[in-house]
Amino acid sequence: MAEKNKQDDIKVIATNRKAYHDYFIEETIEAGIELKGTEVKSVRLGHVNLKDSFARVENGEVFLYNMHISPYEKGNIFNVDPMRDRKLLLHKSEINRLAGYVQQKGYTLIPLKIYLKRGKIKVELAVAKGKKLFDKREAIAKRDAELEIRKKMKEYLR
Repeated sequence: MAEKNKQDDIKVIATNRKAYHDYFIEETIEAGIELKGTEVKSVRLGHVNLKDSFARVENGEVFLYNMHISPYEKGNIFNVDPMRDRKLLLHKSEINRLAGYVQQKGYTLIPLKIYLKRGKIKVELAVAKGKKLFDKREAIAKRDAELEIRKKMKEYLR
């Protein structure tokens, strides 16, 4: 009997685009997330906001803070607080590695995106270091320069 190879069908639900502007991304890691029933339905519908959310290592566990999941419309009494803290599911060795990073000055854990992978909801967590104002300006100038170069090349090739 032949085995069927399943591709990692990934459907991105929400991204934290501001994270790339505000932080230098050092490392990323995939984590599961502990959700209640109506939260899962709401996430599948895309009612998630990652803006200003962050993660913290506490007592050997990782929790995600300030992630807003809108209440499910048909959930009535089963809906939970949209801003509650949510536990991330990681192996102990991964948690220890993240804790080591976070103890260094300037590093933090931020979620980059939430996605569905093989029917499970996953969070891409990043170890990040905050950018200073001049770093942000430098990134904007670099992006503008690249855009200008692309325009000139397109014009030249016509």
